[in-house]
Amino acid sequence: MSVKPTGTMWQQLFQRSTSAGLSLQAQIREMLVMAILDGQLPLDAPLPSSRELAAQLGVARNTVVIAYQQLADEGYLLSRERKGHFVNPEMLEGRAARAAGPAPAPAPAHAPDWGRRFRFRPSAQRNIEKRSDWQRYPYPFLYAQFDASLFPTADWRECCMKTLGALEISEWAQDMILRDDESLVRQIRTRVLPRRGVWASDDEIVVTVGAQQALYLLADLLVGATTAVGIENPGYPDARNIFSSRSPDIIDLAVDSEGLVPNDSLARCDYVYVTPSYQCPTQVTMSMTRRETLLRMAEASDFVLIEDDYDSENPFEGEPAPALKSLDRHDRVIYVGSLSKSLAPGLRLGYVVGPAELIRELRGMRRLNLRHPTAFMQRAFALFLSLGHHDALLRRLSAAHHERAQCLTAALSRHLPEVRHQPITGGSACWVEGPDWLDAAVLASAAEREGVLIEPGSVFFNADPPPRNCFRLGFSSISKDRIEPGIRVLGEVLRALRPQA
Repeated sequence: MSVKPTGTMWQQLFQRSTSAGLSLQAQIREMLVMAILDGQLPLDAPLPSSRELAAQLGVARNTVVIAYQQLADEGYLLSRERKGHFVNPEMLEGRAARAAGPAPAPAPAHAPDWGRRFRFRPSAQRNIEKRSDWQRYPYPFLYAQFDASLFPTADWRECCMKTLGALEISEWAQDMILRDDESLVRQIRTRVLPRRGVWASDDEIVVTVGAQQALYLLADLLVGATTAVGIENPGYPDARNIFSSRSPDIIDLAVDSEGLVPNDSLARCDYVYVTPSYQCPTQVTMSMTRRETLLRMAEASDFVLIEDDYDSENPFEGEPAPALKSLDRHDRVIYVGSLSKSLAPGLRLGYVVGPAELIRELRGMRRLNLRHPTAFMQRAFALFLSLGHHDALLRRLSAAHHERAQCLTAALSRHLPEVRHQPITGGSACWVEGPDWLDAAVLASAAEREGVLIEPGSVFFNADPPPRNCFRLGFSSISKDRIEPGIRVLGEVLRALRPQA
């Protein structure tokens, strides 16, 4: 039963409903909508006057007046002359009444045996784990997180605001079903892919919810119970998780200083997942000779390469190595890329490039999955690309990451001489191999207590037991001035863990 709120209750409601980033007016509106829809306000008593509520919340009266007026315009409130504002009971029609208490739990004997029904348990797979509150740590050496200071806020806001124009809304608000935003596909074809030496027609491109969904759709479409899939070892854990959920025939493929090693294991594969630009996680770049060998073997042994070209656009010196897809002449390479990783990973936009026949079926598979990525985001990103903001951002990121990589390399030499690391030639991460006695998971736990976040490397290996002395240091989310102090702290933690002789 609703009770007329007192001044103290209004203050509590206001504090509970306040969302970060909203104006005071929007916060008051949010508070009132929540109280109305949750049935916390009586229908037969007026809300406090604007003057009274403003005094109780400590805000200007006009802020409350505008919030009241907006809610009256939208039908949440009824304004009665000389009586005030009342909750409109029509807004509560059709809503289920609140239960007096929690519903009784079903008898255990009648509950489904969910464990028996699961085809597999994604929660039991080995995954890269990252703290959700990483931004409160002073030294977050995490890969694939973004630095808010480098985010092009004004440019992105401009594109979003243009996308909210009346003519634009009529385009992206419709159900696209199988289609993508034509302007985004055109920008991918003419602005994004040529940077990697890849040329494609519109019907050879499909947009996905990040590169992750691209791999999932490919697995759904191409991989069955008897399909053999080769995965780099060490390699990207989620690629292994996705493909192994479809087929038990996962073939480990060795990696060396030139990337994936072309050996006899490849002949057993139907598909080979590969990260040639910056191998995940070691960050080595596949040599041109190795790329050409791999393509010849794919043709000779009739397997298809799935190229994940993540983090490839920011080489620190010279031109980037050409994508495998750019060297492909016989449709032996399916190309997977990310649009949003460089801007903000939370935007979740990626794409697949492949033969038109494959792309047509991927669109059908995507339709069954989620129809299409949000059309608003596609149109906004198309504008971001067409106005040149993306190219400008990549230049800024390349310069910032190069500077950070140099700082990280110097700090590792100074404060962690006990470890070996791969030379950083691009991208935004560094692969580190510690002394044989090191357990990187223990190091990560101890470093976290000192404000340093790193990523233990054992999750990247398919071995029992996996090597435990490797870890990854990302530098996309940490400012340059925090790198050296963070590595100094990490060095102190590592030495404190050293076994006594």
